[in-house]
Amino acid sequence: MVPDASHTAAGHTGASQPVQAAVDSVFREEWGRIVATLIATTGDWDLAEECAQDAFTRALQVWDRDGVPSRPGAWLTTAARNRAVDVVRRRANEAVKLRQALLTEPAAGEPPPVTPETGGIADDRLRLIFTCCHPALPLEARVALTLRTLAGLTTAEIARAFLVAEPAMAQRLVRAKRKIQAARIPYRVPPADLLPERLTGVLAVLYLLFNEGYTASSGPDLIRPVLSAEAIRLTRLMAGLMPGEPEIGGLLALMLLNDSRRAARTDTSGAPVPLPAQDRGRWDHAEIGEGLAILASLTGDAPPGVYQLQAEIAACHARAAEPDGADWAAIARLYADLAGYVASPVVELNRAVAVGMAEGPAAGLVIADELATSGQLTGYHLLAAVRADLLQRLGRPAEAAAACRTAIDQAGTDAERRYLQRRLAEITDPARRT
Repeated sequence: MVPDASHTAAGHTGASQPVQAAVDSVFREEWGRIVATLIATTGDWDLAEECAQDAFTRALQVWDRDGVPSRPGAWLTTAARNRAVDVVRRRANEAVKLRQALLTEPAAGEPPPVTPETGGIADDRLRLIFTCCHPALPLEARVALTLRTLAGLTTAEIARAFLVAEPAMAQRLVRAKRKIQAARIPYRVPPADLLPERLTGVLAVLYLLFNEGYTASSGPDLIRPVLSAEAIRLTRLMAGLMPGEPEIGGLLALMLLNDSRRAARTDTSGAPVPLPAQDRGRWDHAEIGEGLAILASLTGDAPPGVYQLQAEIAACHARAAEPDGADWAAIARLYADLAGYVASPVVELNRAVAVGMAEGPAAGLVIADELATSGQLTGYHLLAAVRADLLQRLGRPAEAAAACRTAIDQAGTDAERRYLQRRLAEITDPARRT
């Protein structure tokens, strides 16, 4: 889906369904690369997004007439770059004319054009992440801005990921871009001595980028594998930049272990398949082996961090030959340890699931109900879905059905809604259970 402004433009082009599908597909794969390239070329974040959107909108028109090119990403990059060059030249000409009209020379303090500094890494997208994750920006703004510019998520999708209102997220993004421009934050991978202070923000970005690919916040599909693959690729680059950093290793292990289940996570209709029902023969055992090896290599005197703990949880599932073989008591303890680092209601919801498996549904429901009462996850469909499962296991079908209907109303993707509708049918008609 072409982002934000292009949604409207695309709706009036009359492009055929195959062309629209082709544009949507290449958007998911190429948006971040194109925007990063344009930012490196122009130094203007808003211009980069505007020209990228313009290229995608033009593609809907031109490809419908001439056919989809053999290298659509290259076509879009060229179209966007040409548009950006035209705008920059027009602005320069206008500035010259204005100076001539005013009979003045450029101010002595006028800043020079922005040029990218490589920092030794020839990857525009990694430079983009480090620029977004400059410590001058608030942490949430760093993450949100990178998800917008690199992953092409809409403002609504990012707001949903942060559990905040869309207008508030829009303001946050505008302020972050203005801060980068005003402070002239360089577009580069910083030198080695500055890497540690950026690490927390960069890893948070990569983690959320992977998660948006692992479970999309909205749209027709549950999984956006291109985003997950990009997050893994960039995390490998980070591991090369800072070898031996345990949290980078923990995050890479976590991504690999979770991504290993991708082929088994959806059915033929695209609806999610719960972990206990997945065909473990379809898991990618090469990824599992690599993830477990990375996790085992992480040593040190310090206690495991946020990503290492989550990787340990994923490893508990990966090591179990059967769903019932997972050590749910250990998983519950790991979530409790994770809560000591991250005061997140989502972590607590996951702990509710683990406790419900280790100690029984009643114990899990106590935690889930406390979350519901607190209001911290209002509108979050997975809270209602977890409560529906726990209530069904407790033999309270009417309450389970009500919770499941709430989850359906709140779900962000078509695939999740289809799955929840099937679960609702099973709750209301036990004969339909398989």
